[in-house]
Amino acid sequence: MKLSTRSRYGTRLLLEMARNYNGGPMQLGEIAKRLGVSVKYLEQIIIPLKKAGYIDSVRGPKGGHILARPPAEVTVAEIVTLLEDGVTLVECVEYPSVCGRSPICPTRVLWKAVSEAMLAQMHVTLADLAAQAEALEKQFPQLP
Repeated sequence: MKLSTRSRYGTRLLLEMARNYNGGPMQLGEIAKRLGVSVKYLEQIIIPLKKAGYIDSVRGPKGGHILARPPAEVTVAEIVTLLEDGVTLVECVEYPSVCGRSPICPTRVLWKAVSEAMLAQMHVTLADLAAQAEALEKQFPQLP
């Protein structure tokens, strides 16, 4: 499975907000600059994240966007599942009725196990990623 840029940048967007969680709202322009991504692209990604309750917006001169939940309560699995419309490798894993062979298909069993293992590895929280980012930046201070 290859994650889309939507999931990768969506996770990075929320990670930036997590790292600034107690610092107040962030403007998309600031986040876009940090991530090296266009504001227009982040505007597209932010829509489903807001609808799903991961981001709140604050109006006004010091407005911007903030995480709606604490970073320790948001997992990468949730973000990727939302932005990829699920994380199964093949459609029959989530919807067995799409294939008449589903009940007796050994490869479906394999794809289901792989999908579950992949999802289990993504049960890392934004707080975990923020701590890891801080440690890596200390280890490699010369990199952007």
